[in-house]
Amino acid sequence: MKKIIFTEKAPKAIGPYSQAIEVNGTLYISGQVPLNPETGKMPEGIKEQTEQVMKNIGAILDAAGYTFEHVVKSTCLLSDMDNFQAMNEIYGSYYKENPPARAAYGVVKLPLGALIEIETIAVK
Repeated sequence: MKKIIFTEKAPKAIGPYSQAIEVNGTLYISGQVPLNPETGKMPEGIKEQTEQVMKNIGAILDAAGYTFEHVVKSTCLLSDMDNFQAMNEIYGSYYKENPPARAAYGVVKLPLGALIEIETIAVK
């Protein structure tokens, strides 16, 4: 049975999707863009945007009873692959030991003009 996960501490969905879905001990977090849930605005710069995305993911993980240690897979979408190194620096600070599997792609454009979007899968 699937369980819808929602928290006010992460941005509300900007389309017909849920922040996350939990099924059989697996949490599927929709792609998170760097919207600050309190202001509805995005910070400037790739490092700041990556930090906000990771905070949003952390809030959803927490709401579902998971932590970053439960994350097994991330998919990072970048509007410019020249931002890969800077994104990696912030992203890596959340996974100092036993980082999850990951893919990173350069894409033409992201929602709301974001520089980064990250989707996440966690397992208990």
